[in-house]
Amino acid sequence: MSFLTADLCDRFSGQENFQIAEPLFRHFGGKSQFSGQITTLKVFEDNTLVRATLEEKVTDRVLVIDGGGSKRCALLGDTLSGLAVENGWQGIVVYGSIRGSEAINQMPIGVMALNTHPLCSSKHGHGHRDSVITFAGVNFKKDHYLYADSDGIIVAETKLD
Repeated sequence: MSFLTADLCDRFSGQENFQIAEPLFRHFGGKSQFSGQITTLKVFEDNTLVRATLEEKVTDRVLVIDGGGSKRCALLGDTLSGLAVENGWQGIVVYGSIRGSEAINQMPIGVMALNTHPLCSSKHGHGHRDSVITFAGVNFKKDHYLYADSDGIIVAETKLD
């Protein structure tokens, strides 16, 4: 599906369950445009659940990670991004940091994150999956639809055609 978030805003903004994220994120990955149904994770400086989720084979899904906005370590790197590509993930949004950005930029996946950090996260297995998470002024819910491009991120309850 080809889209522009600006065009989606022109057509759908003001409708119920249409949200536009605050412009907090940097773009990474070889795809500047991505969309899909949302899977959510809430973790803090621990990417064990991120790996477990990206190991799943999916179709047209986007992983949204609430990392609490931490810039003290990376929740995603090039190894996990490669795993995401292999398993069909369209994109990943990280409210936190990533690492391995040069390698991620060569991969056919869209990634948006607050920043980069060279330190990997801990591995304690803490976190929650598929709960409602909120950051950048948006409530991200499992199975809602996310659209992202160089202009920003939009979330809608239903697929936008």
